[in-house]
Amino acid sequence: MALPLRNARIRLPQGQIFWREVGQGSTIIFLHGSWEDSGQWLPVIERLSADYHCLAPDLLGFGESEQPNVHYAIDLEVACLAEHLDALRLRRVYLVGHSLGGWIAVSYALKYLEQVEGVVLLAPEGVEGVGLRRRWWKARLLKLLVVGWVLRSLHSLRKILKLRSLEQLLQKRRQLLDCPVACKLLFQRRRAELRSEQLQEQLKWLKVPVLVLQGAQDTPIARLLNQTYAQLAPDAALQRLPSTSSQLLETQPDAVAQAIRGFVEERLKDEG
Repeated sequence: MALPLRNARIRLPQGQIFWREVGQGSTIIFLHGSWEDSGQWLPVIERLSADYHCLAPDLLGFGESEQPNVHYAIDLEVACLAEHLDALRLRRVYLVGHSLGGWIAVSYALKYLEQVEGVVLLAPEGVEGVGLRRRWWKARLLKLLVVGWVLRSLHSLRKILKLRSLEQLLQKRRQLLDCPVACKLLFQRRRAELRSEQLQEQLKWLKVPVLVLQGAQDTPIARLLNQTYAQLAPDAALQRLPSTSSQLLETQPDAVAQAIRGFVEERLKDEG
């Protein structure tokens, strides 16, 4: 039987943060993906909460957390997470991050190495390499479009963006418009600033165990992101999970939870 979740809020220097929390034991911090909030992790947390202390915040600017009018950067999100964990007196944690959350998790681990027991990643953002350059130009274009222009130019746009239908195009645009902070962090910043926060040159200094989870049906971009982290982080392992969809967290929460459990238990065994 799943334990009841506790919802909470805290006022930090960066803004008010909302989070979900449940369970006791080793602490696992779940950081959501680019177009999500902490609710993304609930199916996985439900399967782990009987044995671990699970905490899932809405990142600053996302979900029910405050969206202050500030300049957003990965460093800001890392600082906010550090303030949050310090306020809760959480000194040793495991970090689990999807997409943007993975970028933040690894950035945190690089800065606060002594606090992090291990990191689990799913399609983590924050690296550039062969096949990953200029991957956001379509999103920039789509976000700039006005609806009337979209409708008038639908035929040519569908060919350019490789979208199968008007509904798919509008759904993608709504996703971008609904997540302005994600857009700022991922591609709506100066190129030099983005490059300064990317991790491909820093992963060699990541001296904690890393598990990268990859679904059998992950997109080509997700596979490239996973493989880049797995290759560049010195203590990283890539684990492939069976799946029937590219949405691994939605379709295979049991497999994801089992992989996280195995990773944490192996670390605890090594410590013992």
